Amino acid sequence: MPEGPSIVILKEEVKSFRRKKIITVGGNTKIEKERMLNQTVIDFKSWGKHFLICFKSFTLKIHFLLFGSYRINERRELAPRLTLEFKNGEINFYSCSVKFIEEDLDTIYDWSADVMSEKWNSKKALQKLKEPSRRISLRCVTESNYFCRSRKYY
Repeated sequence: MPEGPSIVILKEEVKSFRRKKIITVGGNTKIEKERMLNQTVIDFKSWGKHFLICFKSFTLKIHFLLFGSYRINERRELAPRLTLEFKNGEINFYSCSVKFIEEDLDTIYDWSADVMSEKWNSKKALQKLKEPSRRISLRCVTESNYFCRSRKYY
């Protein structure tokens, strides 16, 4: 199951598709995938176990759940949940949750709470731990609402 560092690795592996137009969409997802056809990818981001594909007016959130995976420029025998094809290659996502986000990502995600982010803020993390809470400290560290990606590292 991709999480933490492997999501950051995925973000690096797909950077060749940044600023590229999607020429074909496919897969068995129930979302309106055709919405991405002929759209240009503005950026790829990650937050915790969320892989984010940013377009001009919306974002696609991919969550890999327990058994999700992806392939770049190759396919598995299993039907993909979503395929995004570009002139220079393709990305295939398997066994994952796929949803559109309409809101500005900065209003949804606290980038400073992601220990893998360049915007990680340890002082802010300590402030979060000091907030009145009914949780014990270990639960705070493993709770992704406080610090995403910390679960595996306690």
